[in-house]
Amino acid sequence: MALNSADLAAIDAVLAASQGTVSMVATLRQNFPHISWSSCDASDIDEMPFKVYDAFDMYLLNSAEHCAEITSDPACATGIVLARRVTLT
Repeated sequence: MALNSADLAAIDAVLAASQGTVSMVATLRQNFPHISWSSCDASDIDEMPFKVYDAFDMYLLNSAEHCAEITSDPACATGIVLARRVTLT
């Protein structure tokens, strides 16, 4: 299932207001169960982020084919990777 603009806007609002807490990631998973969520350290990804926030870089993930890949196209995205730039509290 591709990410739609309503989901992206709601996710953007949560991440823009976030202080980078662990509970925020859990809240996103709970509120958007149809989206695959992954998290990692920002140093683990060399791609350009889809969006940058205070505590995270957000990447869109396309896992529709055999191998998962970072994409910049929400219509192809099946998940989101949140790369922490600061330690979650």
